[in-house]
Amino acid sequence: MIEAKILGKYLIVEGFKNVKICNVDKFLNLIRDKGGNCHVQVLDASLVAGFEHIYFAVLNALKSFESGMNISKNLPVEILLFASGQDQIKRAIEILGVKPTSNKVILVIVANNRYEALSALNNILGVLGGERDQSLIELTDEKIPNIMKRFNISEAELEACMRGSFREALKSIMIERAALLVVQR
Repeated sequence: MIEAKILGKYLIVEGFKNVKICNVDKFLNLIRDKGGNCHVQVLDASLVAGFEHIYFAVLNALKSFESGMNISKNLPVEILLFASGQDQIKRAIEILGVKPTSNKVILVIVANNRYEALSALNNILGVLGGERDQSLIELTDEKIPNIMKRFNISEAELEACMRGSFREALKSIMIERAALLVVQR
């Protein structure tokens, strides 16, 4: 579990493997019900490019609500939009949303304080199933080709951003794309 404070809110990000999702809508509704007053989002872990990817998606989503520039009516969907780099909800769900085939997921909880966030996590643990696996949050070599394909990132774009490692360049591109959504609004 990774925890952080962000714009007066408390963020928890945790990975889960061996998750079974038969019906996506029922799955998400159950997770959100167990989240109480917290904002909860579940993402496909295979397309998450590290904690920074999630952190900046949450930061941009919170800022979009503060400024009144949000596209969606709720924070979890706005987080999905920024994490996917999309301004269309349907496309964001297609790219980064969980599907019946998703068995590795990232749980994102945004709360007013740590107590609420941990309480939501404990409630969700009872219904989520699977095993906690924080390593799913990280950008691994196995994820890179899939992320490049789904987010339409070319080798040339990646090379243009290279200042350090291949992974850092990919993370930078993902964060930059989310930031560009703000400018496009």
